[in-house]
Amino acid sequence: MKITVITAVFNRPETIGQAIDSVANQTFTDVEHLIIDGASTDATMTEIERHRHSSMIVHSEPDAGIYDALNKGVQKASGDIVGVMHSDDLFAHENVLTLVSNTMSDRNLDAVYGDLQYVSAADENKVIRHWVSGEYSPAKLRRGWMPPHPTMYLRRNVFEKFGAYDTSYSIAADYEAFLRWFGRGKLRMGYIPQVLVKMRVGGESNRSLGRILRKSREDYRALRGNEIGGLGTLALKNLRKVSQFVAK
Repeated sequence: MKITVITAVFNRPETIGQAIDSVANQTFTDVEHLIIDGASTDATMTEIERHRHSSMIVHSEPDAGIYDALNKGVQKASGDIVGVMHSDDLFAHENVLTLVSNTMSDRNLDAVYGDLQYVSAADENKVIRHWVSGEYSPAKLRRGWMPPHPTMYLRRNVFEKFGAYDTSYSIAADYEAFLRWFGRGKLRMGYIPQVLVKMRVGGESNRSLGRILRKSREDYRALRGNEIGGLGTLALKNLRKVSQFVAK
């Protein structure tokens, strides 16, 4: 099978090269890496060109934010399986996409996910949070469970049947899509019980108190809109994060 990895980027010259190299160094070779640049105004495109490899396709034009860019990537994707590599992230090791491919060889599965580590922006070897996802069950949705978005790979027909990211959400469109796909769509997921992705702290959803509050409001709207739960589910979703922090 062919895997498409989508990277949406805007003004990230410090990290985009490592994200690109992380995909290029995977042992799985049937990969399409789509770089969707939002018309960066700094050295980002220079770095993209410096790290270009044969599996990369680059599109650069203005967009309406990260979810608009990801939707563009979904529309352009030619892989059987589609996932996301954020411009600040990197794979935990070189065999991640091989594990994804092996798991998705089970045609009964619609998606696969794994565990994630939040790491220091200055040092990707310094772990801040360790997110162990655990096995999926539909009942967990009302208890605030979700998999780490950067570790999730879906069959392309999931987007075709159930839609991509709702851009009316500026921060929580990935959570809304997950609830739509697996709550309403009742899709089936496989779990790889190991760290697949390292994510640098300081992402879009947790940069400030204001954005955290906005994220909570959008999460609540996603829950209510998909008839999964309400304030109780939102509280449980946030409480789940406490156990992820690594003791210093």
